[in-house]
Amino acid sequence: MNLDQLEQRVSRLEAIEAIRQLKHRYLASCDAKDPVAMRACFVDGAMHIDYGPVGVFDNADAVAKIFSELGCHPHILEMHHGSNPQIEMTSDTTAKASWSLHYQQINTQTSVLTQLGAVYEDEYLLTAAGWRISRTVCRPNSTLVLQLADDAIKALVKGKP
Repeated sequence: MNLDQLEQRVSRLEAIEAIRQLKHRYLASCDAKDPVAMRACFVDGAMHIDYGPVGVFDNADAVAKIFSELGCHPHILEMHHGSNPQIEMTSDTTAKASWSLHYQQINTQTSVLTQLGAVYEDEYLLTAAGWRISRTVCRPNSTLVLQLADDAIKALVKGKP
């Protein structure tokens, strides 16, 4: 292996790790209820964001707004865990990946627990500010909604969405 090949391999590995860190930042900012940090994970301008039942958006500002309205409340306790990344570099400045998502939300006002399994299909772009999400689709594949009471738990929804 020559020096150019080694440099290309190292550059590719650094890009993959930067994309992994970006997705972790995105998920952590959602858990922290930080719409500014969450918004910073996306490119500026027009893009495609499809979050299924939450909505389809054409820019990250719209996602940050709906996130603030729906999720940024003290009674909404959330956990976003991304795993099983399959990251593929499509060029020196673009990539795509799929991620498994385990999402849990407890609404302390309604005593409802929601668990969601989903797959993110993302595309990424290297910008002057670093790697950013340029397209994302979240496809739910399992849902469990439980009504929590002191003496019982009742399943409200279970199965595929």
